[in-house]
Amino acid sequence: MATVTPTTGLVSTVGRWLDANILALGREMRLSYLPPLMVYAAAGISGLTAIVGTFYVKERLGLSAEFLAALGFWMMLPWALKMPLGHLVDLLWRWKSLLVYMGAGLITLSVLIMIGLLGHPEAMRAVATVEAWYIAAAMLAPVGYVLQDVVADAMTVEAVPRVDEHGQPLSPETRKSMHVTMQTLGRVAIITGGILVSVVNVFVLRGVGELPESEKAAAYLYVYELALIIPLVSVCGVVFAAWLRRRDLARFMAQGHSRAESEAMLGADTIPPPVNWWILGGGLAFTAVSLSVGLSRISGGEEIIFAISMAIVLFLMWRLTGELQPEARNVLVGTAVLIFVFRAIPGPGAGSTWWMIDSLGFDQEFLATLSLIGAILTLFGMFVFRRFMAERSIAYIVGFLTVAGTLLSLPTIGMYFGLHEWTAALTGGVVDARFIAVIDTALESPLGQIAMIPMLAWIANSAPDNLKATFFAVMASFTNLALSASQLATKYMNQIFVVTREVKDPETGQIVVPADYGELGLLLILVTAIGFALPLLVILILKYTRFRNA
Repeated sequence: MATVTPTTGLVSTVGRWLDANILALGREMRLSYLPPLMVYAAAGISGLTAIVGTFYVKERLGLSAEFLAALGFWMMLPWALKMPLGHLVDLLWRWKSLLVYMGAGLITLSVLIMIGLLGHPEAMRAVATVEAWYIAAAMLAPVGYVLQDVVADAMTVEAVPRVDEHGQPLSPETRKSMHVTMQTLGRVAIITGGILVSVVNVFVLRGVGELPESEKAAAYLYVYELALIIPLVSVCGVVFAAWLRRRDLARFMAQGHSRAESEAMLGADTIPPPVNWWILGGGLAFTAVSLSVGLSRISGGEEIIFAISMAIVLFLMWRLTGELQPEARNVLVGTAVLIFVFRAIPGPGAGSTWWMIDSLGFDQEFLATLSLIGAILTLFGMFVFRRFMAERSIAYIVGFLTVAGTLLSLPTIGMYFGLHEWTAALTGGVVDARFIAVIDTALESPLGQIAMIPMLAWIANSAPDNLKATFFAVMASFTNLALSASQLATKYMNQIFVVTREVKDPETGQIVVPADYGELGLLLILVTAIGFALPLLVILILKYTRFRNA
Protein backbone atom coordinates (compact mmCIF):
# COMPACT_ATOMS: atom_id res chain seq x y z
CA MET A 1 0.00 0.00 0.00
CA ALA A 2 1.48 3.35 -1.07
CA THR A 3 2.22 5.93 1.58
CA VAL A 4 2.16 9.69 1.19
CA THR A 5 5.24 11.48 2.46
CA PRO A 6 4.71 14.62 4.59
CA THR A 7 6.28 16.70 1.82
CA THR A 8 3.85 15.34 -0.76
CA GLY A 9 0.94 15.92 1.60
CA LEU A 10 2.02 19.50 2.23
CA VAL A 11 2.40 20.20 -1.49
CA SER A 12 -1.04 18.72 -2.12
CA THR A 13 -2.60 20.86 0.64
CA VAL A 14 -0.96 24.02 -0.65
CA GLY A 15 -2.05 23.16 -4.18
CA ARG A 16 -5.66 22.69 -3.11
CA TRP A 17 -5.57 25.97 -1.20
CA LEU A 18 -4.13 27.85 -4.20
CA ASP A 19 -6.75 26.31 -6.45
CA ALA A 20 -9.65 27.17 -4.11
CA ASN A 21 -8.60 30.69 -3.17
CA ILE A 22 -6.63 32.10 -6.11
CA LEU A 23 -6.97 30.00 -9.25
CA ALA A 24 -10.73 29.65 -8.71
CA LEU A 25 -11.09 33.43 -8.70
CA GLY A 26 -9.21 33.57 -11.98
CA ARG A 27 -11.50 30.93 -13.47
CA GLU A 28 -14.52 32.93 -12.37
CA MET A 29 -13.23 36.05 -14.14
CA ARG A 30 -15.40 37.12 -17.07
CA LEU A 31 -14.62 39.58 -19.84
CA SER A 32 -17.68 41.62 -18.84
CA TYR A 33 -16.02 42.33 -15.46
CA LEU A 34 -13.06 44.07 -17.11
CA PRO A 35 -14.52 47.58 -17.82
CA PRO A 36 -15.39 48.44 -14.19
CA LEU A 37 -12.14 46.79 -13.09
CA MET A 38 -10.23 49.22 -15.31
CA VAL A 39 -11.98 52.18 -13.66
CA TYR A 40 -11.20 50.72 -10.24
CA ALA A 41 -7.58 50.13 -11.28
CA ALA A 42 -7.34 53.84 -12.16
CA ALA A 43 -8.45 54.61 -8.58
CA GLY A 44 -5.69 52.33 -7.30
CA ILE A 45 -3.12 54.05 -9.49
CA SER A 46 -4.19 57.38 -7.92
CA GLY A 47 -1.89 56.52 -5.01
CA LEU A 48 1.07 57.15 -7.31
CA THR A 49 1.41 60.71 -6.02
CA ALA A 50 0.68 60.04 -2.33
CA ILE A 51 4.28 59.83 -1.07
CA VAL A 52 5.49 62.70 -3.25
CA GLY A 53 2.51 64.75 -2.08
CA THR A 54 3.35 64.08 1.57
CA PHE A 55 6.93 65.27 1.17
CA TYR A 56 5.87 68.22 -1.00
CA VAL A 57 3.54 69.45 1.76
CA LYS A 58 6.13 68.84 4.47
CA GLU A 59 9.03 70.49 2.64
CA ARG A 60 7.35 73.37 0.80
CA LEU A 61 4.04 74.28 2.43
CA GLY A 62 3.46 75.71 5.89
CA LEU A 63 0.15 73.91 6.47
CA SER A 64 -0.50 72.60 9.99
CA ALA A 65 -1.66 69.10 10.89
CA GLU A 66 -5.01 70.55 12.00
CA PHE A 67 -5.44 72.37 8.66
CA LEU A 68 -4.54 69.24 6.69
CA ALA A 69 -7.10 67.23 8.68
CA ALA A 70 -9.72 69.90 7.87
CA LEU A 71 -8.66 69.79 4.20
CA GLY A 72 -9.04 66.02 4.35
CA PHE A 73 -12.66 66.56 5.49
CA TRP A 74 -13.40 68.77 2.48
CA MET A 75 -11.67 66.28 0.19
CA MET A 76 -13.95 63.51 1.46
CA LEU A 77 -17.09 65.63 1.12
CA PRO A 78 -17.54 65.14 -2.66
CA TRP A 79 -18.13 61.47 -1.95
CA ALA A 80 -21.44 62.46 -0.35
CA LEU A 81 -22.47 63.67 -3.83
CA LYS A 82 -22.65 60.03 -4.89
CA MET A 83 -26.36 60.24 -4.01
CA PRO A 84 -27.55 62.66 -6.74
CA LEU A 85 -24.86 61.41 -9.11
CA GLY A 86 -25.99 57.81 -8.62
CA HIS A 87 -29.57 58.77 -9.41
CA LEU A 88 -28.34 60.72 -12.44
CA VAL A 89 -26.56 57.59 -13.67
CA ASP A 90 -29.83 55.64 -13.43
CA LEU A 91 -31.70 58.38 -15.30
CA LEU A 92 -29.05 58.64 -18.03
CA TRP A 93 -27.96 55.00 -18.04
CA ARG A 94 -27.12 54.85 -21.73
CA TRP A 95 -24.93 57.97 -21.45
CA LYS A 96 -23.22 57.21 -18.16
CA SER A 97 -19.80 57.15 -19.82
CA LEU A 98 -19.96 60.95 -20.10
CA LEU A 99 -19.50 61.16 -16.32
CA VAL A 100 -16.32 59.08 -16.59
CA TYR A 101 -14.99 61.44 -19.26
CA MET A 102 -15.85 64.44 -17.08
CA GLY A 103 -14.13 62.86 -14.08
CA ALA A 104 -11.06 62.09 -16.18
CA GLY A 105 -10.91 65.76 -17.17
CA LEU A 106 -10.97 66.95 -13.55
CA ILE A 107 -8.29 64.44 -12.51
CA THR A 108 -6.13 65.58 -15.42
CA LEU A 109 -6.54 69.22 -14.39
CA SER A 110 -5.55 68.40 -10.80
CA VAL A 111 -2.40 66.61 -11.97
CA LEU A 112 -1.52 69.45 -14.37
CA ILE A 113 -1.72 71.97 -11.50
CA MET A 114 0.84 69.96 -9.53
CA ILE A 115 3.01 69.62 -12.64
CA GLY A 116 2.87 73.40 -12.95
CA LEU A 117 3.82 73.92 -9.29
CA LEU A 118 6.84 71.64 -9.64
CA GLY A 119 7.92 72.56 -13.15
CA HIS A 120 6.98 76.24 -13.38
CA PRO A 121 6.58 77.51 -9.79
CA GLU A 122 7.26 81.18 -10.57
CA ALA A 123 4.60 81.32 -13.26
CA MET A 124 2.09 79.67 -10.91
CA ARG A 125 2.93 82.08 -8.07
CA ALA A 126 2.25 84.99 -10.40
CA VAL A 127 -1.41 83.89 -10.52
CA ALA A 128 -2.01 82.64 -6.94
CA THR A 129 -0.14 81.40 -3.88
CA VAL A 130 1.35 77.92 -3.89
CA GLU A 131 -0.96 76.93 -1.02
CA ALA A 132 -4.03 78.06 -3.00
CA TRP A 133 -2.96 76.07 -6.06
CA TYR A 134 -2.30 72.99 -3.92
CA ILE A 135 -5.72 73.21 -2.26
CA ALA A 136 -7.38 73.57 -5.68
CA ALA A 137 -5.57 70.47 -6.97
CA ALA A 138 -6.44 68.57 -3.78
CA MET A 139 -10.15 69.38 -4.21
CA LEU A 140 -10.43 68.75 -7.97
CA ALA A 141 -9.10 65.18 -7.80
CA PRO A 142 -11.72 63.71 -5.43
CA VAL A 143 -14.55 65.24 -7.47
CA GLY A 144 -13.15 63.50 -10.54
CA TYR A 145 -12.80 60.19 -8.73
CA VAL A 146 -16.36 60.42 -7.38
CA LEU A 147 -17.73 60.91 -10.90
CA GLN A 148 -15.86 57.83 -12.07
CA ASP A 149 -16.55 55.71 -9.00
CA VAL A 150 -20.31 56.20 -9.08
CA VAL A 151 -20.38 54.87 -12.65
CA ALA A 152 -17.97 52.03 -11.85
CA ASP A 153 -20.15 50.88 -8.91
CA ALA A 154 -23.19 50.68 -11.17
CA MET A 155 -21.13 48.97 -13.89
CA THR A 156 -20.26 46.18 -11.42
CA VAL A 157 -23.98 45.40 -11.14
CA GLU A 158 -24.35 45.52 -14.93
CA ALA A 159 -21.21 43.41 -15.45
CA VAL A 160 -22.81 40.38 -13.77
CA PRO A 161 -24.80 38.72 -16.60
CA ARG A 162 -28.44 37.73 -16.36
CA VAL A 163 -28.14 34.94 -18.92
CA ASP A 164 -25.48 32.52 -20.12
CA GLU A 165 -23.88 32.63 -23.57
CA HIS A 166 -26.92 30.84 -25.04
CA GLY A 167 -29.43 33.29 -23.58
CA GLN A 168 -30.63 31.01 -20.76
CA PRO A 169 -31.38 32.77 -17.42
CA LEU A 170 -28.85 32.24 -14.64
CA SER A 171 -30.06 31.10 -11.22
CA PRO A 172 -30.18 33.61 -8.30
CA GLU A 173 -27.51 31.57 -6.48
CA THR A 174 -25.18 31.74 -9.47
CA ARG A 175 -25.65 35.50 -9.83
CA LYS A 176 -25.08 36.03 -6.09
CA SER A 177 -21.79 34.15 -6.33
CA MET A 178 -20.86 36.26 -9.36
CA HIS A 179 -21.56 39.46 -7.41
CA VAL A 180 -19.18 38.35 -4.65
CA THR A 181 -16.54 37.55 -7.28
CA MET A 182 -17.09 40.89 -9.02
CA GLN A 183 -16.68 42.88 -5.78
CA THR A 184 -13.63 40.85 -4.77
CA LEU A 185 -12.05 41.49 -8.15
CA GLY A 186 -12.89 45.18 -7.77
CA ARG A 187 -10.80 45.34 -4.59
CA VAL A 188 -8.11 43.28 -6.33
CA ALA A 189 -8.03 45.82 -9.18
CA ILE A 190 -7.64 48.73 -6.77
CA ILE A 191 -4.87 47.00 -4.84
CA THR A 192 -3.10 45.84 -8.00
CA GLY A 193 -3.07 49.45 -9.14
CA GLY A 194 -1.53 50.29 -5.79
CA ILE A 195 1.15 47.62 -6.25
CA LEU A 196 2.11 48.98 -9.65
CA VAL A 197 2.50 52.53 -8.36
CA SER A 198 4.43 51.32 -5.32
CA VAL A 199 6.92 49.59 -7.61
CA VAL A 200 7.26 52.80 -9.62
CA ASN A 201 7.78 54.85 -6.46
CA VAL A 202 10.44 52.48 -5.16
CA PHE A 203 12.52 52.97 -8.30
CA VAL A 204 11.79 56.66 -8.96
CA LEU A 205 12.30 57.76 -5.35
CA ARG A 206 15.44 55.69 -4.72
CA GLY A 207 17.97 57.99 -3.06
CA VAL A 208 15.89 61.08 -3.79
CA GLY A 209 16.18 62.31 -0.20
CA GLU A 210 19.91 62.93 -0.71
CA LEU A 211 19.50 64.90 -3.95
CA PRO A 212 19.77 68.69 -4.28
CA GLU A 213 16.44 70.53 -4.26
CA SER A 214 16.39 71.01 -8.05
CA GLU A 215 16.91 67.29 -8.77
CA LYS A 216 14.45 66.33 -6.03
CA ALA A 217 11.82 68.59 -7.64
CA ALA A 218 12.56 66.93 -11.00
CA ALA A 219 11.90 63.47 -9.49
CA TYR A 220 8.63 64.69 -7.96
CA LEU A 221 7.67 66.23 -11.30
CA TYR A 222 8.31 62.93 -13.11
CA VAL A 223 5.94 61.11 -10.73
CA TYR A 224 3.16 63.61 -11.44
CA GLU A 225 3.78 63.33 -15.17
CA LEU A 226 3.37 59.56 -14.89
CA ALA A 227 0.09 60.19 -13.05
CA LEU A 228 -1.47 61.40 -16.30
CA ILE A 229 -1.99 57.71 -17.12
CA ILE A 230 -4.72 57.54 -14.42
CA PRO A 231 -7.53 59.22 -16.42
CA LEU A 232 -6.42 57.37 -19.56
CA VAL A 233 -7.00 53.96 -17.95
CA SER A 234 -10.53 54.82 -16.80
CA VAL A 235 -11.49 56.23 -20.21
CA CYS A 236 -10.23 53.04 -21.87
CA GLY A 237 -12.50 51.08 -19.50
CA VAL A 238 -15.73 52.72 -20.66
CA VAL A 239 -14.66 52.53 -24.31
CA PHE A 240 -14.08 48.78 -23.87
CA ALA A 241 -17.48 48.42 -22.16
CA ALA A 242 -19.21 49.97 -25.19
CA TRP A 243 -17.39 47.55 -27.51
CA LEU A 244 -18.37 44.54 -25.38
CA ARG A 245 -22.03 45.55 -25.40
CA ARG A 246 -22.09 45.89 -29.18
CA ARG A 247 -20.36 42.51 -29.53
CA ASP A 248 -22.78 40.70 -27.17
CA LEU A 249 -25.78 42.35 -28.77
CA ALA A 250 -24.65 41.15 -32.20
CA ARG A 251 -24.07 37.60 -30.85
CA PHE A 252 -27.57 37.25 -29.39
CA MET A 253 -29.15 38.67 -32.53
CA ALA A 254 -27.13 36.17 -34.59
CA GLN A 255 -28.69 33.40 -32.44
CA GLY A 256 -32.12 34.48 -33.70
CA HIS A 257 -33.22 36.80 -30.90
CA SER A 258 -34.77 40.15 -31.74
CA ARG A 259 -32.98 43.35 -30.88
CA ALA A 260 -35.42 44.02 -28.03
CA GLU A 261 -34.91 40.51 -26.63
CA SER A 262 -31.14 40.85 -26.93
CA GLU A 263 -31.16 44.19 -25.12
CA ALA A 264 -33.34 42.65 -22.38
CA MET A 265 -30.83 39.83 -21.91
CA LEU A 266 -28.02 42.38 -21.53
CA GLY A 267 -30.05 44.59 -19.18
CA ALA A 268 -29.92 47.41 -21.72
CA ASP A 269 -33.72 47.69 -21.77
CA THR A 270 -33.95 48.78 -18.12
CA ILE A 271 -36.67 51.39 -17.87
CA PRO A 272 -35.26 54.53 -16.24
CA PRO A 273 -36.84 55.25 -12.85
CA PRO A 274 -39.00 58.34 -12.42
CA VAL A 275 -37.03 61.44 -11.51
CA ASN A 276 -36.65 61.58 -7.75
CA TRP A 277 -36.57 65.30 -7.02
CA TRP A 278 -35.85 64.57 -3.37
CA ILE A 279 -32.50 63.14 -4.40
CA LEU A 280 -31.66 65.60 -7.18
CA GLY A 281 -32.99 68.66 -5.33
CA GLY A 282 -31.37 67.58 -2.10
CA GLY A 283 -28.09 67.05 -3.92
CA LEU A 284 -28.22 70.50 -5.50
CA ALA A 285 -29.16 72.12 -2.18
CA PHE A 286 -26.37 70.26 -0.45
CA THR A 287 -23.85 71.42 -3.07
CA ALA A 288 -25.01 75.04 -2.82
CA VAL A 289 -24.92 75.06 0.99
CA SER A 290 -21.52 73.33 1.06
CA LEU A 291 -19.98 75.85 -1.33
CA SER A 292 -21.52 78.78 0.56
CA VAL A 293 -20.29 77.58 3.94
CA GLY A 294 -16.87 76.67 2.54
CA LEU A 295 -16.33 80.01 0.79
CA SER A 296 -17.65 82.03 3.72
CA ARG A 297 -15.16 80.33 6.07
CA ILE A 298 -17.79 80.45 8.80
CA SER A 299 -16.74 79.08 12.18
CA GLY A 300 -17.75 75.44 12.51
CA GLY A 301 -18.26 75.10 8.75
CA GLU A 302 -17.14 71.48 8.64
CA GLU A 303 -19.54 70.53 11.42
CA ILE A 304 -22.46 72.32 9.72
CA ILE A 305 -21.81 70.56 6.41
CA PHE A 306 -21.39 67.19 8.10
CA ALA A 307 -24.70 67.57 9.96
CA ILE A 308 -26.51 68.55 6.74
CA SER A 309 -24.88 65.69 4.83
CA MET A 310 -25.85 63.17 7.47
CA ALA A 311 -29.44 64.43 7.63
CA ILE A 312 -29.81 64.21 3.84
CA VAL A 313 -28.27 60.74 3.58
CA LEU A 314 -30.36 59.35 6.44
CA PHE A 315 -33.51 60.77 4.89
CA LEU A 316 -32.71 59.24 1.51
CA MET A 317 -31.83 55.91 3.13
CA TRP A 318 -35.21 55.95 4.86
CA ARG A 319 -37.04 56.54 1.57
CA LEU A 320 -34.92 54.12 -0.43
CA THR A 321 -35.13 51.23 2.03
CA GLY A 322 -38.88 51.35 1.54
CA GLU A 323 -38.13 49.29 -1.57
CA LEU A 324 -36.96 46.41 0.64
CA GLN A 325 -38.74 43.85 2.79
CA PRO A 326 -38.63 44.58 6.57
CA GLU A 327 -36.13 41.78 7.26
CA ALA A 328 -33.79 42.93 4.49
CA ARG A 329 -34.18 46.53 5.66
CA ASN A 330 -33.17 45.65 9.21
CA VAL A 331 -30.12 43.76 7.93
CA LEU A 332 -29.08 46.69 5.73
CA VAL A 333 -29.44 49.27 8.52
CA GLY A 334 -27.53 47.16 11.04
CA THR A 335 -24.76 46.47 8.54
CA ALA A 336 -24.47 50.13 7.49
CA VAL A 337 -24.31 51.40 11.09
CA LEU A 338 -21.59 48.92 12.02
CA ILE A 339 -19.48 49.77 8.96
CA PHE A 340 -20.02 53.51 9.63
CA VAL A 341 -18.67 53.32 13.16
CA PHE A 342 -15.76 51.11 12.10
CA ARG A 343 -14.72 53.62 9.39
CA ALA A 344 -15.35 56.73 11.53
CA ILE A 345 -12.53 56.01 13.98
CA PRO A 346 -10.15 59.01 14.16
CA GLY A 347 -6.50 58.76 13.19
CA PRO A 348 -3.44 60.58 14.51
CA GLY A 349 -3.23 62.82 11.43
CA ALA A 350 -0.24 63.96 9.42
CA GLY A 351 1.86 64.43 12.57
CA SER A 352 2.46 60.68 12.84
CA THR A 353 4.04 60.55 9.36
CA TRP A 354 6.08 63.71 10.04
CA TRP A 355 7.44 62.10 13.21
CA MET A 356 8.43 58.95 11.32
CA ILE A 357 10.25 61.08 8.74
CA ASP A 358 12.02 63.36 11.23
CA SER A 359 12.62 61.10 14.24
CA LEU A 360 12.81 57.62 12.74
CA GLY A 361 14.54 58.68 9.50
CA PHE A 362 11.96 57.18 7.13
CA ASP A 363 12.79 58.73 3.74
CA GLN A 364 10.92 58.70 0.42
CA GLU A 365 12.44 55.41 -0.72
CA PHE A 366 11.66 53.57 2.51
CA LEU A 367 8.06 54.83 2.61
CA ALA A 368 7.68 53.69 -1.01
CA THR A 369 9.03 50.26 0.00
CA LEU A 370 6.54 50.07 2.88
CA SER A 371 3.76 51.00 0.47
CA LEU A 372 4.82 48.20 -1.89
CA ILE A 373 4.98 45.62 0.91
CA GLY A 374 1.58 46.74 2.16
CA ALA A 375 -0.06 46.58 -1.27
CA ILE A 376 1.32 43.12 -2.12
CA LEU A 377 0.33 41.64 1.23
CA THR A 378 -3.10 43.26 1.09
CA LEU A 379 -3.72 41.50 -2.21
CA PHE A 380 -2.42 38.23 -0.78
CA GLY A 381 -4.52 38.70 2.35
CA MET A 382 -7.69 39.10 0.31
CA PHE A 383 -7.12 35.64 -1.15
CA VAL A 384 -6.22 34.20 2.24
CA PHE A 385 -9.33 35.67 3.88
CA ARG A 386 -11.66 35.03 0.94
CA ARG A 387 -13.39 32.07 2.57
CA PHE A 388 -13.35 33.89 5.91
CA MET A 389 -15.24 36.83 4.33
CA ALA A 390 -17.77 34.57 2.66
CA GLU A 391 -18.57 32.45 5.72
CA ARG A 392 -18.56 35.01 8.56
CA SER A 393 -20.94 37.82 9.41
CA ILE A 394 -19.79 41.42 9.08
CA ALA A 395 -20.03 41.78 12.88
CA TYR A 396 -17.56 38.94 13.30
CA ILE A 397 -15.27 40.41 10.63
CA VAL A 398 -15.35 43.91 12.15
CA GLY A 399 -14.72 42.51 15.63
CA PHE A 400 -11.75 40.51 14.38
CA LEU A 401 -10.32 43.52 12.50
CA THR A 402 -10.81 45.78 15.54
CA VAL A 403 -8.84 43.50 17.87
CA ALA A 404 -6.16 42.83 15.24
CA GLY A 405 -5.84 46.51 14.36
CA THR A 406 -5.44 47.46 18.01
CA LEU A 407 -2.68 44.92 18.55
CA LEU A 408 -0.89 46.10 15.41
CA SER A 409 -1.02 49.73 16.59
CA LEU A 410 1.08 48.89 19.64
CA PRO A 411 4.49 48.73 17.86
CA THR A 412 4.11 52.33 16.61
CA ILE A 413 3.22 53.50 20.11
CA GLY A 414 6.13 51.51 21.46
CA MET A 415 8.55 53.12 19.01
CA TYR A 416 7.45 56.57 20.13
CA PHE A 417 8.55 55.60 23.64
CA GLY A 418 11.84 54.08 22.45
CA LEU A 419 10.96 50.44 21.75
CA HIS A 420 13.16 50.39 18.62
CA GLU A 421 16.17 51.68 20.56
CA TRP A 422 15.81 48.88 23.13
CA THR A 423 15.31 46.13 20.50
CA ALA A 424 18.20 47.47 18.39
CA ALA A 425 20.52 47.36 21.41
CA LEU A 426 19.51 43.75 22.18
CA THR A 427 19.88 42.50 18.58
CA GLY A 428 22.97 44.35 17.48
CA GLY A 429 20.99 46.85 15.43
CA VAL A 430 18.96 44.25 13.48
CA VAL A 431 15.52 44.93 15.00
CA ASP A 432 15.54 48.70 14.55
CA ALA A 433 12.73 51.13 13.67
CA ARG A 434 12.69 50.12 10.00
CA PHE A 435 12.61 46.40 10.83
CA ILE A 436 9.65 46.91 13.19
CA ALA A 437 7.85 49.08 10.63
CA VAL A 438 8.26 46.45 7.91
CA ILE A 439 6.97 43.62 10.12
CA ASP A 440 4.07 45.74 11.38
CA THR A 441 3.12 46.73 7.84
CA ALA A 442 3.33 43.11 6.70
CA LEU A 443 0.91 42.00 9.42
CA GLU A 444 -1.48 44.95 9.23
CA SER A 445 -1.84 45.40 5.46
CA PRO A 446 -4.08 42.40 4.64
CA LEU A 447 -6.74 43.73 7.02
CA GLY A 448 -7.43 46.97 5.17
CA GLN A 449 -9.92 45.90 2.47
CA ILE A 450 -11.55 42.93 4.19
CA ALA A 451 -14.51 44.64 5.86
CA MET A 452 -15.81 46.34 2.71
CA ILE A 453 -16.05 43.36 0.33
CA PRO A 454 -19.00 41.55 2.03
CA MET A 455 -20.78 44.91 2.42
CA LEU A 456 -20.35 45.84 -1.25
CA ALA A 457 -21.37 42.38 -2.45
CA TRP A 458 -24.51 42.48 -0.30
CA ILE A 459 -25.47 45.95 -1.59
CA ALA A 460 -24.90 44.89 -5.21
CA ASN A 461 -26.99 41.74 -4.77
CA SER A 462 -29.83 43.65 -3.04
CA ALA A 463 -30.02 46.61 -5.42
CA PRO A 464 -33.30 46.87 -7.41
CA ASP A 465 -32.67 46.59 -11.17
CA ASN A 466 -33.91 50.08 -12.04
CA LEU A 467 -32.25 51.76 -9.06
CA LYS A 468 -28.86 50.02 -9.00
CA ALA A 469 -26.73 53.18 -9.19
CA THR A 470 -28.99 55.13 -6.80
CA PHE A 471 -29.09 52.31 -4.26
CA PHE A 472 -25.34 51.77 -4.42
CA ALA A 473 -24.65 55.51 -4.21
CA VAL A 474 -26.85 56.20 -1.19
CA MET A 475 -25.45 53.30 0.80
CA ALA A 476 -21.90 54.15 -0.24
CA SER A 477 -22.49 57.81 0.66
CA PHE A 478 -23.47 56.78 4.17
CA THR A 479 -20.35 54.69 4.69
CA ASN A 480 -18.18 57.35 3.00
CA LEU A 481 -19.53 59.97 5.39
CA ALA A 482 -17.88 57.86 8.05
CA LEU A 483 -14.52 58.88 6.56
CA SER A 484 -15.58 62.54 6.83
CA ALA A 485 -16.48 61.90 10.46
CA SER A 486 -13.05 60.33 10.91
CA GLN A 487 -11.37 63.43 9.46
CA LEU A 488 -13.42 65.69 11.75
CA ALA A 489 -12.48 63.61 14.77
CA THR A 490 -8.85 63.67 13.64
CA LYS A 491 -9.01 67.48 13.44
CA TYR A 492 -10.36 67.64 17.01
CA MET A 493 -7.56 65.34 18.17
CA ASN A 494 -4.98 67.60 16.54
CA GLN A 495 -6.53 70.63 18.23
CA ILE A 496 -6.22 68.96 21.64
CA PHE A 497 -2.82 67.35 21.03
CA VAL A 498 -0.80 69.84 18.97
CA VAL A 499 1.91 68.25 16.82
CA THR A 500 4.12 70.40 14.59
CA ARG A 501 6.98 69.69 12.22
CA GLU A 502 9.79 72.12 11.49
CA VAL A 503 8.78 74.76 8.93
CA LYS A 504 11.44 76.99 7.34
CA ASP A 505 11.04 80.17 5.35
CA PRO A 506 11.78 79.09 1.74
CA GLU A 507 13.70 82.30 1.01
CA THR A 508 15.67 82.93 4.22
CA GLY A 509 15.93 79.36 5.53
CA GLN A 510 15.01 80.55 9.04
CA ILE A 511 12.85 78.28 11.21
CA VAL A 512 9.31 79.68 11.32
CA VAL A 513 7.71 76.82 13.27
CA PRO A 514 9.88 74.47 15.40
CA ALA A 515 9.24 70.72 15.44
CA ASP A 516 7.28 69.53 18.49
CA TYR A 517 6.22 65.89 18.80
CA GLY A 518 5.85 65.95 22.59
CA GLU A 519 2.09 65.23 22.60
CA LEU A 520 2.12 62.62 19.84
CA GLY A 521 2.44 59.70 22.27
CA LEU A 522 -0.81 60.53 24.11
CA LEU A 523 -2.50 61.13 20.76
CA LEU A 524 -1.50 57.68 19.49
CA ILE A 525 -2.68 56.00 22.71
CA LEU A 526 -6.06 57.74 22.72
CA VAL A 527 -6.73 57.05 19.04
CA THR A 528 -5.92 53.35 19.57
CA ALA A 529 -8.20 53.13 22.62
CA ILE A 530 -11.12 54.73 20.73
CA GLY A 531 -10.54 52.42 17.77
CA PHE A 532 -10.77 49.41 20.06
CA ALA A 533 -13.75 50.38 22.21
CA LEU A 534 -16.28 51.93 19.78
CA PRO A 535 -16.71 49.12 17.21
CA LEU A 536 -16.97 46.44 19.91
CA LEU A 537 -19.55 48.53 21.77
CA VAL A 538 -21.69 48.88 18.62
CA ILE A 539 -21.46 45.13 17.93
CA LEU A 540 -22.72 44.49 21.45
CA ILE A 541 -25.60 46.96 21.08
CA LEU A 542 -26.70 45.58 17.69
CA LYS A 543 -26.75 42.08 19.12
CA TYR A 544 -29.69 43.03 21.36
CA THR A 545 -31.72 44.93 18.74
CA ARG A 546 -33.74 43.92 15.68
CA PHE A 547 -31.03 45.35 13.40
CA ARG A 548 -28.89 42.42 12.35
CA ASN A 549 -25.99 42.48 9.89
CA ALA A 550 -25.12 40.72 6.67
